[in-house]
Amino acid sequence: MDSAQLAQMKSGKGFIAALDQSGGSTPKALSLYGIEADAYSGDEAMFDLVHQMRTRIIKSPAFTSERVIGVILFEMTMDRMIDGMGSAEYLWQKKKVVPFLKVDNGLADEKDGAQVMKPIPELDKRLTSALSHGVFGTKMRSVIKQANPAGVSAVVDQQFEIGKQICAKGLVPIIEPEVDIKCPDKAAAEDLLLAALTKQLDKLTPTQDVMLKLTLPEKAGLYSQLADHPRVVRVVALSGGYSREHANEVLAKNPKLIASFSRALTEGLSAKQSEADFDAKLDEAIAEIYKASVK
Repeated sequence: MDSAQLAQMKSGKGFIAALDQSGGSTPKALSLYGIEADAYSGDEAMFDLVHQMRTRIIKSPAFTSERVIGVILFEMTMDRMIDGMGSAEYLWQKKKVVPFLKVDNGLADEKDGAQVMKPIPELDKRLTSALSHGVFGTKMRSVIKQANPAGVSAVVDQQFEIGKQICAKGLVPIIEPEVDIKCPDKAAAEDLLLAALTKQLDKLTPTQDVMLKLTLPEKAGLYSQLADHPRVVRVVALSGGYSREHANEVLAKNPKLIASFSRALTEGLSAKQSEADFDAKLDEAIAEIYKASVK
């Protein structure tokens, strides 16, 4: 584990950009960016276009470690190049932004009001590859849709079981048990999640440090105690489909959380914008998210 990267993740001022849309979410991300499905054919062309979008964001003068302290990448992005360097290497060596890798394979079918992750048989190979690219940590997402104790426990137990394998490799896992913003009893689900996370965190050893990525909570400050846990490097918040304006407003009420936004970061960016317009729009988004993160 890189000590400079760890220090930046523990106490750096700023937020984490989530640029990790994968196969299922890429067409939507491209559509929001102004590239419709009829503009390309096949996965390879689609991933070429999304890599161009991500490269444009990362290389922008608005995108610096003074405000963006980390970036979550999709495996195909990590394996591709920016200006002749691996994407993760470029982020750290050129921009001093800490790279993370999304390692899950998506969600299993809903059970007990929750979706755990599909199996990740290639996890060890993926982690070895991440280490070779100088990646600091990983991210994996599950979803809670109901305040069902069995579903919440299944999600959290699986996250920590895999998280421990990631820690053993020398990487820091971002554990992401997202509570769906459409959950009819969201506050109750978040109370269950807080209890389940605390129970698992208390079982970790001093060599098992994790990060948490959580939906912005209904009760302001709900997750502050998690941010203070000795095994937690940082707690970051996902926008979960909220607009950037609303997400920033709620984030600002949670002093110990910083942003890890995806759609809310790229909102308003377009392939058709000139470089000056694109950079100005990205700068505006980064400034707003930064302000809500460092309050």
